[in-house]
Order: sequence, then structure tokens, then C-alpha cells
Amino acid sequence: MTARTMSDAELSGFVRDVPDYPNDGIMFKDITGLLVDPKALSEAVERLAALVPDDVDLVSGMEARGFIVGAALAFRLGVGFVPVRKAGKLPPPTRSLTYGLEYGEATVEIREGTVPAGARVMLVDDVLATGGTAAAGAELLEQLGAEVVGLAFLLELEGLGGRERLAGRSVSTVLLAGS
Repeated sequence: MTARTMSDAELSGFVRDVPDYPNDGIMFKDITGLLVDPKALSEAVERLAALVPDDVDLVSGMEARGFIVGAALAFRLGVGFVPVRKAGKLPPPTRSLTYGLEYGEATVEIREGTVPAGARVMLVDDVLATGGTAAAGAELLEQLGAEVVGLAFLLELEGLGGRERLAGRSVSTVLLAGS
């Protein structure tokens, strides 16, 4: 990894808080500013790359913002990328997993045949909040025969229990933020 060119505070400055989005009481973390600025994006990808073990075969990213940072990370590492999609977005055959949310259920899918058995996979997303989506993505990858070697996030929202929900897994974050 190259030396840091931005402090945590400078990099965090590219993330905008949007109150009450998408629902009342939610503080949405908008990473668009980080994506638009080439130096901030490069810094974020380099910091994510530093969190990845050397012998990773694939990077997997959660829909939708995890695709952006995950694909950039995979390119940086010289490995392939596997998207974890919302239900109904991939042509068959797919493997799916339904999991509980605070307010209902959601389903994620991966196209079968994209993850070789035994592949060492790093799962990436933009924000670690409650950890439910990341836990489902990791479980789905493991059902397909992958070894999930770690989970990496740009931001971790403290106090929402995400890290606890992912207990027993290697979890790394670039930045910490209040919820």
C-alpha cells in the first residue's frame, strides 16, 4: 500500500450525512462525494486493499454501493469480482438466501457457477450498520463453496451492532462513524 495521502478526517469529509433518508430516524451515509473525487476514491481503495490478505482469489460486493468499491478493489488487486444481488436481478441459475431485517425480509442472490469451490473471497460493502446484509452475503458465498476470508467496509456505524452480528468473522473498516 502506498502512504496515506489523507487523514481519516479528510477522507470522512467526502461522506455526506443525509438525515431521515430513506426513512425517518435514519442517518444515510452518502459516499457519492468520495466516489467523485479521484484522490479520495484512490485513497479509499488503497486503504481497502491494505485490509485484504495476499492470497484472495475473488472480491465480492453487496448491491449496490458495494459493487462500486468492490469492483474497484478487485481491479486494484488483479482478481475477479462477484456481485451479490438483490432477488430477481440475475438470470438463472442462481442461489438465493432470505434473511430477516428489522422491518421485514430481504433476499440476496449470486449466479451459480461464478464462485469456484474453495475460492478465497473478500466480501466488501460501503457501510457496516446492523450487519444483516453482510452476514447473508457471507453465508451465501459459503453455501456456494467459497471461503470468506474477511469482510471489509468503507465505514462502520458504531452502536448498531454490525460487528457483533458478524462475530467470529474477520471484519475490517477504513473509517468509523457515529450512527
